[in-house]
Amino acid sequence: MKIAMGADHAGYRLKDELIPFLESMGHQVLNCGCDCSDSVDYSDYALAVCEKIVAGEADRGILICGTGIGMTIAANKVPGIRCALVHDLFSAKATREHNDSNVLAMGERVIGPGVAQEIVKIWLETEFSNGERHKNRVAKVKALEDKYALHP
Repeated sequence: MKIAMGADHAGYRLKDELIPFLESMGHQVLNCGCDCSDSVDYSDYALAVCEKIVAGEADRGILICGTGIGMTIAANKVPGIRCALVHDLFSAKATREHNDSNVLAMGERVIGPGVAQEIVKIWLETEFSNGERHKNRVAKVKALEDKYALHP
């Protein structure tokens, strides 16, 4: 699987720790930055990752900032993105099974690398349940997106 990863200055260390973990699982990682502690805007990196997914250059994305909140908000502005903020194992599984999330957001200041690895592993290995009720709910979210997204 191709996974686009992005982080701001508050999340780049965790991103850099997760890249070799993902590669050891056989995934190809597209590092969309940032790679230093200089203050940057999380929205720039959320967009870089989401554009890779929307363009079909990546299958899924992982975003990391201090809390994961800013990344989640920014990512969910991009049509076609279903970003979930996750800091526990149950939610990692549920957001794939029920919401078919294609972007995972986490906060480096909230969880450590061990928990982050477990979350990522579960999130990547869990399939969308494809049950009728979940398909219908995701379709309704897509309809909201279509209704309110700004189309040039």
